[in-house]
Amino acid sequence: MKNNKNIYIETYGCQMNISDSEIVASILTNNGYHYTEDVLLADIIFVNTCSIRENAEDRVRKRLHYFKSLRKKNPGLVIGLLGCMADRTKTALMEEEQLLDLVAGPDSYRHLPQLLEQVGTGRRAIDTILSVDETYADITPVRLDSNGVSAFISIMRGCENYCSYCVVPSTRGQERSRDATTIVRETRDLFEKGYREITLLGQNVNSYSWKDADRIISFPDLLEQVAAVNPLMRIRFATSHPKDISNDLLQTIARNHNLCKAIHLPVQSGSNHMLDLMNRKYTREDYMERIEAIRNIIPGCAISTDIIAGFCDETVEDHRDTLSLMEWVGYDAAYMFKYSERPQTLAADTLADNIPEEVKDGRLREIIDLQQELSLASNKKEIGKTYEILVEGKSKRSDSQYFGRNSQNKVAVFTKTLSGPGEYVMVRITGVTSATLLGEVV
Repeated sequence: MKNNKNIYIETYGCQMNISDSEIVASILTNNGYHYTEDVLLADIIFVNTCSIRENAEDRVRKRLHYFKSLRKKNPGLVIGLLGCMADRTKTALMEEEQLLDLVAGPDSYRHLPQLLEQVGTGRRAIDTILSVDETYADITPVRLDSNGVSAFISIMRGCENYCSYCVVPSTRGQERSRDATTIVRETRDLFEKGYREITLLGQNVNSYSWKDADRIISFPDLLEQVAAVNPLMRIRFATSHPKDISNDLLQTIARNHNLCKAIHLPVQSGSNHMLDLMNRKYTREDYMERIEAIRNIIPGCAISTDIIAGFCDETVEDHRDTLSLMEWVGYDAAYMFKYSERPQTLAADTLADNIPEEVKDGRLREIIDLQQELSLASNKKEIGKTYEILVEGKSKRSDSQYFGRNSQNKVAVFTKTLSGPGEYVMVRITGVTSATLLGEVV
């Protein structure tokens, strides 16, 4: 099928959303549409976003108003909303604000060609029905904005942890895992196309489980299979839940060189009081025990985290517990946010968002300032060490420099060599900032 319609996709939020946008691009290009990176050339604009934080939704609204203004020059322009935000906001954005022609939830992307046909007849189109088995396992994603070196592979969808602040279970549905053979096949295909690093994605990758004949393939089993594709293919994953990260997983990482020595382990708070209200299903002490296991089984492993400031009922002591845990762990990096109440969550229904915004801001500032100190201290420990760096491309600051990452997911900047993107070089670290390693090729 051929047509002359150009599609443009703008993605906000997590790595999973990026992966989903690549699936959407594949479905539509296979149905005759053309992908464009220039919004002014688009006949169809999709915005793919999440509902995790209010400021993300505010940014999306502003973009949708801008896209609506483009109809002055292109009256036939179709505007659609994809992803987790779609179901919750469809009434306001489509009917009240008249910003949308189409709304599709995370499990409805196969229906986009039919939904677009419906819009073509002058009717608005909505499909936000969740699935219990959709994984898009048979679809080869179109790699959008790719550097040709790193790619994402979605291994499962949905979440059943029901953290009280999180909207994902209601917007992405039940957990379901992809057939392991399709994941291995996609990894092999990417390697043959020149990619040298993949990130396996899931809301909680530890929950991955696929029944193959009479055998259950767990996440550590899957990692072994993917690592065996080629030793030159680096493997990362996100995200692990602290209650589920097992010694079996840690030992699997330790014995495979190409399984990266970096674990993202969201803590959210260092206070048992907050962890209980967040329904995180572990304690501060449980989390610390898992950190010690990582340190013992994978020496030199980098650890990053997520932290929420100002959750419901958070006291000064709760906040101090978070700061003290940060110092104890010595995180290499962190994603840090102030709490933003989300509709369709347990917290919104049962807890009061009762921490003043100025208090949230102040606590977040303290968390950020501390993490900058911890990141700088972590990076300073790397001076004098030599790492295998996967070259990703030219440095943003200088055309005479390359940048890449080590196994610990730390960015290194170094003088250009004959080796280019997709190749490995040995780099000795000579200096650092809080965010970057500076080095020379040896």
